[in-house]
Amino acid sequence: MSFQIIPAVDMKGGKCVQLVQGIPGSEMVSLDDPAATALNWVARGAKTLHLIDLDGAFEGKRKNGAIIENIIERAKPLGIEIQIGGGIRSYEDAETLLSAGADRVILTTAAMKNPQIVKDLSESFGKQAVIVGLDAKNGKIALEGWTKLSDKGPTDVAKQFEDLGAGYILFTNIDTEGLLKGVDIKPTKDLIDSVNIPVIASGGVTATDDLLKLRDAGAYGAVVGSALYTDKFTLEEAIAVLKK
Repeated sequence: MSFQIIPAVDMKGGKCVQLVQGIPGSEMVSLDDPAATALNWVARGAKTLHLIDLDGAFEGKRKNGAIIENIIERAKPLGIEIQIGGGIRSYEDAETLLSAGADRVILTTAAMKNPQIVKDLSESFGKQAVIVGLDAKNGKIALEGWTKLSDKGPTDVAKQFEDLGAGYILFTNIDTEGLLKGVDIKPTKDLIDSVNIPVIASGGVTATDDLLKLRDAGAYGAVVGSALYTDKFTLEEAIAVLKK
């Protein structure tokens, strides 16, 4: 499959927002209708949507479930793939979302605290349904909505989750996320080279050149948020550049 540009639809308090480095209260974008926003990306060429319940990520309890279900109901008949994260803390949480029509669930804090959940979900739903999200700050894995740092680095952790059955790694470089200053390709490239499963990159994409760098580094795709929402480039422009 060709390199995927995956628009982010991050939800907080029922709105679609973009935070600076995941910090609550730093909203640079706040839109009232996340479902309409998601469907707009689909209309403009997105093949995959990245839906994040930020309330769930910060508080451990998903609060935007009805909006997410609405997006699934409207996007799935159009052939759109949907990956969901934020507040998925248990097997049952993930099962609920996958049974509702999500193609993939993103496990971050839950995977780090209970790695067995990755194996269990992979065995039940197939490895392609399981994304392990590794968010790194200063070279260390961040947890619980990026509010805590572990003592582990992303490459070793990624290998462990690959062995447990993860189908994808979602790697977010918090050091560049939301700053609109471009990607730092090295940590992403190091992670891509350390595993044999697809790596989706996130954090720092500011120009279409960043997408080309990630593609050429071997990434499966890139989650793009702030750059699209602040018109650094359009989704149509990005799709066109990657076809050349």
